[in-house]
Amino acid sequence: MFKPLHNYVLLTRIEEENKTAGGIIIPDTAKEKPVRGRVIVVGDGVFENGQKIPMSVKPGDMVLFAKWAASANEVKIDGTDYVLIKESDILGIL
Repeated sequence: MFKPLHNYVLLTRIEEENKTAGGIIIPDTAKEKPVRGRVIVVGDGVFENGQKIPMSVKPGDMVLFAKWAASANEVKIDGTDYVLIKESDILGIL
């Protein structure tokens, strides 16, 4: 299994509903990429001023991450799509 380094988090996107509350179906071409995900695996954290800062998220957490996160990288591992992102681009745990 892939293990991210330092403060990186590997997660899968959680797809949003494909229709509005009123029942209008949103075509795939008009959808925005979801910004919710489930944490798969996390790095060990980083060292700051000689002290190890542990990760705030853990595998299984559902998180909200920045829509235009600069650190977000789409990766494919063993045929599955993932997002590799820095913990600092995660906005919160759902």
